[in-house]
Amino acid sequence: MTLTVLNPATEEPIAELEQAGVEDADAAVARAKAAFPVWSAVAPGDRARLLRRLAVLVEERSEELAQIESRNVGKPIAGARGEIGMVAQVFHFYAGAVDKHFGETIPVAGGVAATFREPLGVVGLIVPWNFPANIASWKLGPALACGNTIVLKPAELTPLSAIRLGELCLEAGIPEGVVNVLVGKGSVVGKRLIEHSDVAKIAFTGSTDVGRLVMQGAAGTIKRVTLELGGKSANVVFDDADLERAAAQAPYSVFDNAGQDCCARSRILVQKSVYDGFLDRLIEATRNVRVGDPSLEDTEMGPLISAEHRATVASYLDGVSIAFRGEAPESEGFWYPCTIVEATNDDRIAREEVFGPVVAVIPFEDEADAVRIANDTPYGLSGSIWTRDGSRALRVARGIEAGVLSVNANTSVRVQTPFGGFKQSGFGRELGMHALEGYSEVKSVFISTEG
Repeated sequence: MTLTVLNPATEEPIAELEQAGVEDADAAVARAKAAFPVWSAVAPGDRARLLRRLAVLVEERSEELAQIESRNVGKPIAGARGEIGMVAQVFHFYAGAVDKHFGETIPVAGGVAATFREPLGVVGLIVPWNFPANIASWKLGPALACGNTIVLKPAELTPLSAIRLGELCLEAGIPEGVVNVLVGKGSVVGKRLIEHSDVAKIAFTGSTDVGRLVMQGAAGTIKRVTLELGGKSANVVFDDADLERAAAQAPYSVFDNAGQDCCARSRILVQKSVYDGFLDRLIEATRNVRVGDPSLEDTEMGPLISAEHRATVASYLDGVSIAFRGEAPESEGFWYPCTIVEATNDDRIAREEVFGPVVAVIPFEDEADAVRIANDTPYGLSGSIWTRDGSRALRVARGIEAGVLSVNANTSVRVQTPFGGFKQSGFGRELGMHALEGYSEVKSVFISTEG
């Protein structure tokens, strides 16, 4: 069966690919299993050199990769270039981390104990359609650094950059069979990887509902799992904040990538004393977001990924209080305008992950109320806190149940720092040195010193 890949900005086909099935998944796992003894035995310095070469190749092909990502996902080209730049940074980082992931020596009675970090074996990496190349690199980098072999399954809607990354791995000199890319349905290929007895771990990024299925499927073989799932993050604005700056940056915390971002600050909590003034500033800033052709240098927001997803996003707007609705192209493409809604935290639009360019603005009374509302969600991925009071910033950051928080900023992701969620946003960490822990086992060896 073939898969037609569309450009969501034009609805035009850009590729026709053969879809893998269960037998293809089994063959890919077998190739990865056969390659594991060789790859895991590669000296750390040599493995680092190959990862560094891969990073350089990504840099050299960055424009090609950015164009692929822009056309396949509908990303503005400027944003796609930034994301591919991060892919290279990730591979550079883990090239430097290969020989810095240490075991320990522990003095004990009668001898000494040593711990070793051992690779898991074959790992299945299942990546989503919203940041295909970026999130693939977040998983590939630490998995390769630790000595694992890989079966990478991109989303059916956006497989093109993953295929190209697989080709660059071979060009960098990473042996055949170490990185295998499979294009196929999650319900077929993904399910098979999750249940396969020779796959030691699944690293999954996607919806919370599918994350539950991953956990259920992995239970049969007690498979290691890392899950990065949904979010409904809060952007908390106190009355002492720099309101001009907070309002100017807020649109890009939720409308970036057309709101198709698990880190999106899709709930803006605003202290009542400054609510009206902040909302006016937010509307004005949102009015200036440039929505249109992703190939243009000054475009800031492109289309949604599909017609089906656009219909889902639109369904959340029934019966809500819309404070502002922007403009979007009326041409072919899966366009949806930036939308601001006034809401309470009990409304559906504030409870569920819309995954589109829609933000709910919610008033709060005081610090305790802000923390209560921020935590009144099944999710706990990211969020922001805007205040000039350093003590308050620290108190609120410690009080909010989320894995990644920013103060007076709206960013969630840095190569050097751990990324992941609390509650139903998943578990395990990606990026930084912490990610290496999820791709290795700790082995303890006791050595007797008694004669």
